[in-house]
Order: sequence, then structure tokens, then C-alpha cells
Amino acid sequence: MTIQIDESNLKQGLLGLVIALVEIIKDALRTEAYKRMEGGRLTEEEINRLGEALWDLDLAIEQIKIEHGVTEAVKNVRDGLDQLVEDVVNRMVNPEQWEKELRGQTSEPA
Repeated sequence: MTIQIDESNLKQGLLGLVIALVEIIKDALRTEAYKRMEGGRLTEEEINRLGEALWDLDLAIEQIKIEHGVTEAVKNVRDGLDQLVEDVVNRMVNPEQWEKELRGQTSEPA
């Protein structure tokens, strides 16, 4: 048995993952920038520079996604990660539901 890998799809998937991770980091940077702005820890000049840098990063990411045709791949990765985070948070907030799910999985015959 041989496994055939489409090199083009592999590259597109990997690039989609990398871009999704860059977007997540960018979102974290933006959140931190807002906190610092709200906390009064940035000068007007620093706020302007930070805003321009984040805007430039947004444009660069969008350009890369379009040029390499990975917009949908990035969306799929982000959607999958968002669902994973939602599941983890839900299990932390509703541990009894998680316990019910675990009991249901272990009591069912194979």
C-alpha cells in the first residue's frame, strides 16, 4: 500500500496553518495594544506607530492569502481552532456535561 500525497495541497495546507498562527499572534498583539492604550501606558506617537504596524501586518497577511490562494485554508484552520477553544472553555465551565459525555463513551459497547 502506498500513500500518495499531493504536494500542492500539502504546501497550501501548511501555508494556511502558518498564516492562521500569524493571525492569532496578531490578534493577541492587538489585544495587548488595546490594554496598553486603555491603561494610558502609550504615548500618542506610540499608538500611531502601533496602529500603522498592525494595519500593515493586516494588509501583508491578506496579500499573502490572496497570492497563494490560501484564504479558505486559513479560514478552515481558524474555524477548527475556534471550535477547539470553545469546546475546552465549555468543558471548563460545565464540567458535569463533560463527565456525562465521558461516561456515555465508556459505557457504550464497542
